[in-house]
Amino acid sequence: MSEYLLIKKVFENKPVDQTIIVKGWVKSFRQSKKFSFLVLNDGTTQKDLQIIVDGTLSNYEDVIKLTLGSSVEVEGLLVASQGKQPVEMQAQRVHTFCLNSEDYPLQKKETSLEYLREIAHLRSRTNTFSAVFRLRHVLAQATHEFFTNESFIYLHTPIITASDAEGAGEMFRISTLPLDKLPKNDKGSIDFTKDYFGRETFLSVSGQLEAETFAVGGLGRVYTFGPTFRSENSNTARHLSEFWMVEPEASFSTLEDNAKLATNYVKHLIKRAMEQCGEELEFLAARYAPENLKTLEHVLNSPFETVSYTSAVEILQEVSKTHKFEYPVSWGIDLQTEHERFLAEQYFKRPTIVTDYPKEIKSFYMKLNEDGKTVRAMDVLVPGVGELIGGSQREDNYDKLIKRMSDLKMDATNYWWYLDLRKYGSVPHAGFGLGFERAVMYISGMTNIRDVIPFPRTPKNAEF
Repeated sequence: MSEYLLIKKVFENKPVDQTIIVKGWVKSFRQSKKFSFLVLNDGTTQKDLQIIVDGTLSNYEDVIKLTLGSSVEVEGLLVASQGKQPVEMQAQRVHTFCLNSEDYPLQKKETSLEYLREIAHLRSRTNTFSAVFRLRHVLAQATHEFFTNESFIYLHTPIITASDAEGAGEMFRISTLPLDKLPKNDKGSIDFTKDYFGRETFLSVSGQLEAETFAVGGLGRVYTFGPTFRSENSNTARHLSEFWMVEPEASFSTLEDNAKLATNYVKHLIKRAMEQCGEELEFLAARYAPENLKTLEHVLNSPFETVSYTSAVEILQEVSKTHKFEYPVSWGIDLQTEHERFLAEQYFKRPTIVTDYPKEIKSFYMKLNEDGKTVRAMDVLVPGVGELIGGSQREDNYDKLIKRMSDLKMDATNYWWYLDLRKYGSVPHAGFGLGFERAVMYISGMTNIRDVIPFPRTPKNAEF
């Protein structure tokens, strides 16, 4: 294979007056009998490389057959450009890998994001999605960088589980039992002892419980970053059936420590995005979210506000006298996105951490406050989105956790290993979960979660 330069490196190093080789896909072209202009991109940068092909080239007749999306290798001299771009290329040799067929669905015209979801296998060829997925890569790398620098150990938690970490029951069951001949037990229920794992199993909704075992079990600080699954029948622009979660767990950590960690993590993601994907962010802002860069700058440079759930409800109830919410506000409700966004965008005008939620609307593992009514939970709300992070200090007292599970009529035997943590060297600990696609949405300015994951999985949709 001939050595070639990535187009990103061409613009970074600018080896002017040198003969180089580049490879990529034709983004646009202008052709005549005397010369042609090709615009090439290889996916490594937002910038396109302009290539001038003289009509005297030996295979020029092949060059003028090129169409949008054709893949080529070009060898030529890199020169300083007289136009807007800093450099351009004078072709000496053009080799075509694949000449696109006439039914290529991406033509040089405005294409809707909805249509591009139908051809998700090709949308990385567009400026929008090449920008989004380069940004996604940078945010993933920034995640590993941040937690490594904070002395967290990266843990791969299981995708197949028998535990419902959230207690919501929105789980995909895994089974190899024949659907037409399901074995039954003496109670008439499906006999899962005959199944592959010998018990009822599901796709994981969270790696949190397993992460806790390693944090409290001896490693101290761990984080997971992997796929999770919810069978919630929701077709909104904010929900997926398969998505990625970032979940740190830290021993000897309080809710206040947890909030500080979450704040620093969000700021780190934004900082790295602005440092490494400035061109991508500018392009996406110009196309989809004109105020996005200003919003990100504001979040990066602002202290996060902290308010209790009770105080937040009181604020919203007072505001409700003059501001109309679709959903009424009362103590005990789970705050809706409109309430969260109002707090972050209009009331506090900066990222806001809401703490100490009613225990009835939060998960069983959250530490009970002394009032007996609220738990040491937190949600991080950001302008433009609402909730970005949800977390809590975990209940580290064995008796209190057993009572909470009993109140919720949970079968404690399914969590025997989780309860062991509260008997063998239990310590205060805390953690949170960030839906990675929500973070990519927020930082990119994209408004539909299906546009920040390569192949979205939603109800009635598992194409590709």
